[in-house]
Amino acid sequence: MSKDSPTLLTVRDAAERLGVTPRTLKYYEERGLVSPTRSEGRYRLYDEEDLKRFGRILRLRSLGFSLHGITEMLKRPPEPVEGGHRYSTESLRQIRDAIHEQVEALDVRIETMRRELKEAQKLRAELSPDLDYLERRLAGENADALLEQRRNARAKAENTSLAKRSKKSVAPT
Repeated sequence: MSKDSPTLLTVRDAAERLGVTPRTLKYYEERGLVSPTRSEGRYRLYDEEDLKRFGRILRLRSLGFSLHGITEMLKRPPEPVEGGHRYSTESLRQIRDAIHEQVEALDVRIETMRRELKEAQKLRAELSPDLDYLERRLAGENADALLEQRRNARAKAENTSLAKRSKKSVAPT
């Protein structure tokens, strides 16, 4: 290696230097936060810039930022200010907008999942009596008696439902 070549560290050495596990570094790579170079044998090799990026990720995580938030922050470099680096107001707005879009998309997914869960629960409730009937038939119970029980249960449920609807339609005076 020449004097001008950057020092490259293996995943184990880089993890040790950063005070984390090799799995942590691999996880951040899987999430697309870091892209180390690879040796001819396909081993990960980290340079000083990679270590600085990891350091930044680890500092942001220690401050409680999510990986989605960190991803957005890494897209925009902080700007030098007296005593360090800070994000400009415009960068902060862009980060906020990107995270806000992600939150809105998650809200839509949550609502969709709630609807699907409600539909699945309704379908389950509809299938449960059928399953009960089949299990009881397989256990040797009389088919005619079971069918009569099902008719009576259905009629009772319909009467209860009608009573509830009629109470709702009668307005208090």
